[in-house]
Amino acid sequence: MLNADQTTELAELFRLLGEPNRLGIVTSCLDEPLSVGEITSRLSLSQSLVSHHLRLLRAARLLKAGRRGKQIFYSIPDCHVREMLTNMIEHLIEPHEQDDDINA
Repeated sequence: MLNADQTTELAELFRLLGEPNRLGIVTSCLDEPLSVGEITSRLSLSQSLVSHHLRLLRAARLLKAGRRGKQIFYSIPDCHVREMLTNMIEHLIEPHEQDDDINA
């Protein structure tokens, strides 16, 4: 399994994604690369806040940046991040039954 350093690093990734604005930024980029302006518009956040979060998300390799002309677009870096997020989204929205009461 994971050693102590890897466990700490994984916990940090989940901590970063635990902040709703950062999670919104990452999930916004699931379907297509987006510019800072597009992200701010979609999420109704300030450009400075989005830029701050993007810096953290890029450092954690949860997003990558690519230049197109004069603009920078942010996207999901690889299939691992994409699959983890889409699996969790699917898990969240799937119908579920209540757990049986173990005392019943």
